[in-house]
Amino acid sequence: MYAQQYEITLPADYDMGIIRERVARSGPLLDDRAGLGLKAYAIRERGTDGSPVNQYAPFYLWNDTGAMARFLVGGGGFQNILRDFGRPAARHWTGIACHTGPARTAPPKAASRRLTPIPADVDAGTDLAGTGLGLSALIDRETEELRRLAAHESVHTAALAFDPHHWRLLRFVLWADSSAPDEEATERYEVLHLSAPGLDALPEGRGW
Repeated sequence: MYAQQYEITLPADYDMGIIRERVARSGPLLDDRAGLGLKAYAIRERGTDGSPVNQYAPFYLWNDTGAMARFLVGGGGFQNILRDFGRPAARHWTGIACHTGPARTAPPKAASRRLTPIPADVDAGTDLAGTGLGLSALIDRETEELRRLAAHESVHTAALAFDPHHWRLLRFVLWADSSAPDEEATERYEVLHLSAPGLDALPEGRGW
């Protein structure tokens, strides 16, 4: 499993109805895309749910990195983003864990994201000093927390992933509620559409 997201921040007075119409028109085009686990067509609207910006921020979970590469550089769809908005940074993370929530059969209406830096002194604890296993212990705790969160009655899908370049953890959760009830979220989104051709193929639980 591989996670990917790009963020297109728009002017403060931008009519987000344009994005809503765009998604209504083109969102279903990926509903049968081979290699794609899911794509959440996520937006943030300035002044709504604490967002300071207008933003289009689709989030992907890929089952096949070759399919992700084709989407990005092989004429598989990303060229439309480049044409209309320029070249955003497409961030990506290696998947660690994924869980099916009790609301998997309901269309998600909201999403939450938590990005957290991994401390450089993660091995400084007295019980792990010198072992080099502090990161592993941190991942164990985060994986268990994801499992507990995924049991919430409104969770559709919950995923945890890792960026070893910037040393950050990503937690992304899809919710059936209209607003994401995640107190630890650093960002909250409205989900306009979900393409999920490979949803059942996403790993369940820890990915190794």
